Amino acid sequence: MIDKPDTQAEQSPSPPIPPWGRNFALAVAAVFLISLVFPIGAGLSKDTSAFPKWWGLMDVTLAFMLGCLTVVIFVLAHGKVTSRAEAASYRVYRQLIHIIFVLLLVFLVFGDQITWINGLPGLAWRAWLLLYSLPTWFVVFDNSPKSAQRTTK
Repeated sequence: MIDKPDTQAEQSPSPPIPPWGRNFALAVAAVFLISLVFPIGAGLSKDTSAFPKWWGLMDVTLAFMLGCLTVVIFVLAHGKVTSRAEAASYRVYRQLIHIIFVLLLVFLVFGDQITWINGLPGLAWRAWLLLYSLPTWFVVFDNSPKSAQRTTK
């Protein structure tokens, strides 16, 4: 009789999130917040050619670094997204959706003072990255032994 391989045994469990995961998640959040300065500054400026040359280079460098750090977050949390992380993400989504209303008010009140073509692409890309990676970010951020015990019970 030929034994069928056990599919559970073939799948190796994903390695645990390292202890520095929480600090790493905080660093990614800090890079995200710092990187928001560049599209906001470009959108509020009428003449982006007046910016120093390092401004654009720093914007692109931080955006690339943010993308790379987010890939690391995805790798660390691969296969570990729990219903608790999904629920936390959903709560944040429900709060972030109010930003759409605030942006509508900003557009109506200050629309002619903002250069949307300069700031909107950077803000939209960062918003997409935030919303797409939020569940995995929560998993990496909340990797304490206490939270691991809560999710396994």
